[in-house]
Amino acid sequence: MNHKKTVAISIPTGIGAEIGGFAGDGGKIARKFAKHFNVLTHPNVVNGGILSAITDDILYLEGYFFDEFFKGNIFINPLDKYEENVIGVIFDASIPKNILNVHINTISALKEVQGLNIPFVEITDEPVGVEFFIKNNLSTGVINNENTILRAAKKLIEKGASAIAVVCYFNDDADDINYEQGIGIDPIGGVEAVISHLIAKEFMVPTAHAPAFSSIDIYETVCNSKVSSENISSTYLPCVLMGLNRAPLINKKERNFLQNKDIEALIVPYNALGSAAVIGAYNNNIKIMTVKNKTHGLICCDDMGLNGIMEYNNYDECLQALLKG
Repeated sequence: MNHKKTVAISIPTGIGAEIGGFAGDGGKIARKFAKHFNVLTHPNVVNGGILSAITDDILYLEGYFFDEFFKGNIFINPLDKYEENVIGVIFDASIPKNILNVHINTISALKEVQGLNIPFVEITDEPVGVEFFIKNNLSTGVINNENTILRAAKKLIEKGASAIAVVCYFNDDADDINYEQGIGIDPIGGVEAVISHLIAKEFMVPTAHAPAFSSIDIYETVCNSKVSSENISSTYLPCVLMGLNRAPLINKKERNFLQNKDIEALIVPYNALGSAAVIGAYNNNIKIMTVKNKTHGLICCDDMGLNGIMEYNNYDECLQALLKG
């Protein structure tokens, strides 16, 4: 870790955040804060399909770990400057061969161009069976065959993987016109979190998910800029692998690593305060700063009975307040 203080930026997935609820469109916010602080954040803030906003000053922490960290249940170990994770990749057995080949080529490209350490690939022994839907303005879903994912992850870890990327098969019903126009809710974001949480909780290793679809066509009409990064590539895997490359490791015992009390502030949308991370931060006397980043969430300070939380009109105003101390 460098000498800079650390702040955390949370933009919960699957609730249609105006900034950060789409395709890596929160990345520019994370990078702006990272000029002055180390930034702890979760994958959907910086993941943008073929693009990633990740930098050496951004700590890429899966959402389950993000919550557990602020509750005080885990500590995280940022990698040293030249350290990298050994990444294993899980592919859903349902992915058609031609689509799988494109993803294999994506891995090969990142190994050749960036030198990422991705030596292991495992195809699940059974189809995963992902279902997704939007309920009560929240993106969510279910996994019909969790055990096949866990078996594949176990094999990768036994081979030496220290981080896991997982690619599950989604049918093309994921298309959503409102999302494409930058005003809706990511239809698959919620179930992607369910998938990554499953592996993270079981194996305590950095984890992130990328979807695979039956089509590899690149979007040919102009879309909203918030989702454009997902429409210039035939896979969503590059950002996941770039994020996991230097994702911090997880530790439950050693207290000489980064702890929640080391965080200068947790920054969240003003009406998305119902997360375990927010409650954990509040209970552990960690400063919470809210920003008027509109979401489909309906949980504000008054609803939670939270006191002493500052609200800012935008992220620039929040950043300036932090810099002033």
